[in-house]
Amino acid sequence: MSVRVMVRTFSELCITVGALIVLFVVYVLFWTGVKADSAMDTQIDELQDRWARAPLSERTGNDPLDASPKKPAPYEDGEPFAVMYIPRFGFTWNKPVLQGTGTDVLKKGLGHYASTAQLGQKGNFSVAGHRRTYGDPFKDFPKLRPNDAVVLTDGATWFTYRVDGEPYRTLPGDIGVIDAVPRKSGFDGPGRYLTLTTCEPEWGHSHRLIVWARLDATQPVEAGKPEALRR
Repeated sequence: MSVRVMVRTFSELCITVGALIVLFVVYVLFWTGVKADSAMDTQIDELQDRWARAPLSERTGNDPLDASPKKPAPYEDGEPFAVMYIPRFGFTWNKPVLQGTGTDVLKKGLGHYASTAQLGQKGNFSVAGHRRTYGDPFKDFPKLRPNDAVVLTDGATWFTYRVDGEPYRTLPGDIGVIDAVPRKSGFDGPGRYLTLTTCEPEWGHSHRLIVWARLDATQPVEAGKPEALRR
């Protein structure tokens, strides 16, 4: 085989490999996002349909006129049960929260750590989400700042949490961040807390970024949107 043929063959191979890499990047950056956005929209639609069909008093067992967070029914694995809003990420940002943190679950929305408290209850309601790929739900996670609102609804009640500090960087094995009273959070006793977790760096997973928040207010959905969601 002549040198010219070898060079041409090598060049063609490089072009082929390059094209495959480009296609893979397009898949990761674009197609997984399209599929994830569609899946998240479907989850929210299903939740809203479910809430619309159920009498308000039966959605979580709460009295519609009582905004105190009472214990909801157990969540079903892989199923959505709430919608999260974070105004810091834009007033059109909203994501479904599903039970569990498995790979398939996180392709469809945010995932609730099953071992942690339920929404609005005493303890630490903890939620994970992708930083990049699958819709990039927590792409802007580092922008969170103290007193930012994280608002959730279960169809009967609005729950407004307030971020307590700037994002904290730690290792994936640091499971104490989702304890009932999370270590290194600065919380000094039992309460109604929220923990958000995502990957760090933006395109890697060697570390985790954590944000902690406290439950600041609740109100029934009949009272309209909470102040944090009003423009």
